[in-house]
Amino acid sequence: MSDRPVFVIGCPRSGTTMLQLMLHSHPRMAVPPETRFLVPAYYRRRTWGDLRVPQRRKALAQWIATDRSTKFRELKIDKDEFIRQAVEGPGSLGSVIGTAFRMYADRFDKARWGDKRPSYVKQTDLLLRLFPDAQFIHLIRDGRDCVASLKEMPWYTLDSFHAISTWAEAIDAGERLRRTLPDDTYYELRYEDLTDDPMTEMKKLCHFLEEDFAPSMISPREAAVQAVPQHKVWHSNTHREVTRSRVGSWANRLDDWEIALCEQVLGERLQANGYELTGAPRPAKEHLTACQKTMQKRKASRSRKAMRDRFNRLREPSPVGALLTSTQKTLAGIPQQRPEVTV
Repeated sequence: MSDRPVFVIGCPRSGTTMLQLMLHSHPRMAVPPETRFLVPAYYRRRTWGDLRVPQRRKALAQWIATDRSTKFRELKIDKDEFIRQAVEGPGSLGSVIGTAFRMYADRFDKARWGDKRPSYVKQTDLLLRLFPDAQFIHLIRDGRDCVASLKEMPWYTLDSFHAISTWAEAIDAGERLRRTLPDDTYYELRYEDLTDDPMTEMKKLCHFLEEDFAPSMISPREAAVQAVPQHKVWHSNTHREVTRSRVGSWANRLDDWEIALCEQVLGERLQANGYELTGAPRPAKEHLTACQKTMQKRKASRSRKAMRDRFNRLREPSPVGALLTSTQKTLAGIPQQRPEVTV
């Protein structure tokens, strides 16, 4: 049986919470609500110093467990016990972070853990440094539906140009991952296919994960009580049966100029993923120019961040990769203990 961690990725509002719950409904998998400590801990790794030193692991674990920004409380695990296990565990960044997720899985007596955060689609290189045996599930949804849904979210404060850019970035990142990652590491599925025939799609996904299909996965309403915080009212649909009711709803939720802009900027990407275009007229020049400038600025920002990270990798304060699962230990060259044979 596999013990590899699983990450659900994609554009925000593409159905990743629904997929999280479907996975959490599997008897061997636990996928918690979104937290906020994995990526910040990675980028601040020099702050924690050499994590081979127990006191440095304790400092990191205390930050994860007590800082309000980390949302550690969503895991509902004992913070003192987490700090203790992190201190006693392996001396690497991924091991401390992974201990929190492993303890979450232990809450439900499950063997595997996962994590869901849409923006991870652009951070898989980082995640593979932390968890070199990770598997990624990229959920793809019609970009026009994602843009329409993002606009309606109370937490989304940007404009339609940024929403369009966000979907394009996720699709482009997925295309790179499809080319570069092994077949047993990266998997794509479409939201529309998943909601149309959840049983067939989840059976195929379970094959990728090396797990037996569980019928409970196609009716994840009970898991929503455990894994969707009540204050996230925008995820209210997850408390119902899997439905296609929102597929194609962009036609009534986007303005004409937004549809035209989506199809002009995202057209090739939409068609490459099986989505038909309406043949909307060419968007106004000012809209197209504004969207292109937004995309260029976001790309430049990502490049600067990537450059800083490449520089920091030249002077790592301590090991990064987790040493918790059997595959992680094997990849790190740690001999595996063979079970004793009794005569």
